[in-house]
Amino acid sequence: MAIQGITKLPIAIPSSEYIQLMNKLAKITEKIGILNEKYNSSIVSDGFINLLTLKESVESTRIEGTQVTFTEVVNKRHEDKDWKLREVSNYQEALAIGFSQIRNGYPVTTRLILELHKTLMNKGRGTQGSVGSFRKIQNHIGPSNKLEEAVYIPVPAEEIDEYMNNWEEFTNGPTFDREMDISHIDPENDYIIDENSHPLLKVAIMHAQFESIHPFLDGNGRVGRILIALYMAQTKMTSSPFFFVSEELEKSKHKYYHFLNNVRGKKPKWYDWINYFLDATEKMSDKIIKLLNKAHDIVKTGLKECENETQKKVFIITTHRLNVTANDIAKELKIHPSTARNALNSLCNKKMLFKNIEKKRNIEYFNYDMLDLINDN
Repeated sequence: MAIQGITKLPIAIPSSEYIQLMNKLAKITEKIGILNEKYNSSIVSDGFINLLTLKESVESTRIEGTQVTFTEVVNKRHEDKDWKLREVSNYQEALAIGFSQIRNGYPVTTRLILELHKTLMNKGRGTQGSVGSFRKIQNHIGPSNKLEEAVYIPVPAEEIDEYMNNWEEFTNGPTFDREMDISHIDPENDYIIDENSHPLLKVAIMHAQFESIHPFLDGNGRVGRILIALYMAQTKMTSSPFFFVSEELEKSKHKYYHFLNNVRGKKPKWYDWINYFLDATEKMSDKIIKLLNKAHDIVKTGLKECENETQKKVFIITTHRLNVTANDIAKELKIHPSTARNALNSLCNKKMLFKNIEKKRNIEYFNYDMLDLINDN
């Protein structure tokens, strides 16, 4: 029989489980702190965000079954005719919209979530009739469209607003200095994880709860994973919006869906999910630190090979755009296309860039060192 519905937030778990989570949390928080320090002192910070955003866009859409590789996205400059590339492009755009809001001091809200969904679903696959709005009908999660084969049946459409308001109160804290209702909490669980708890515990719960509310007919997973990165930046866990976990979740997506499903119904197993999420967060922290160190080394070495300031500026651009033309460079640096082309060709002669020799016009130049770094890790 399918699991139906969810309990509201906040949640509670036994003290013994909470102690285990806190021991793990201290280690992960320290790693994220180290990552922040490295990021803030790195010469590749801004470009590094662009690369991670692109990689996150690929990994998150892959979880949903969109089989497109990082290399394909870099090599194909025009995604309008390919819905797979369009989905990746939409994901990048939605991230940018969300980051802009966070940078301007606005929290994650239902209004922002609807805007993100509208952007994600633009000209992509899925149900276009409900883009940018919550579903009006019942949906379900399962191997087919048949309700009797459902694994999970989310909350009814008419209750979505109520559950999303509860989700938003947990995320940002209730208004008018009141406390959240805890009457639904099982008295056997004696430690409450509420709106005042550690951000990493909250983001794990927020993500799972959002996916369980399943407020959209399509695109719930992608919106939910964007919210992880946005909330990490909102709470200052990261100084900039560069923390993504979709890559780790995609690697273990069977566990991901299994633990998600276990927080649903009348007796949710929150410890298992939070523990899994924290493990994924720790692995991703280690990976991003490693990537940042390698990217820093690539850029530092490359700049030493440049002969003048123009070459340095061009090289820096290629470390985060990866695929450029002379016209792209000319427009960004406000220089003549021939000057940009000469700089690009000089970098090619030094084996710092490679160009597509099959083209005669609008020749594309690639920074394979950075591409390989992101693609292989």
